[in-house]
Amino acid sequence: MSEVAFNPRLQLDDADRALLDFEKAWWLLPSAKEPEIRERFGISATRYYQQLNSLIDTEAALAYDPLLVKRLRRLRSSRQHERSAKRLTTSIPS
Repeated sequence: MSEVAFNPRLQLDDADRALLDFEKAWWLLPSAKEPEIRERFGISATRYYQQLNSLIDTEAALAYDPLLVKRLRRLRSSRQHERSAKRLTTSIPS
């Protein structure tokens, strides 16, 4: 059996799984993402993304849906690099 099954620290609760499942398939929904986040989770979009970013750093999330978590980590990393590059180019005096 896998390490996740034996280690409670590596297990997701229902809310964590719901967050990951929603992020995986939100684009299939008929309405916009932010209203769906409020309706389903009762939180703001900002709080949703804070929770999602914390969640994708866990081994449990990686074990639950490795493709989604790796894709989200990759997107986050590329956005961070873009922001850093933008800050560097705007802060260098000409």
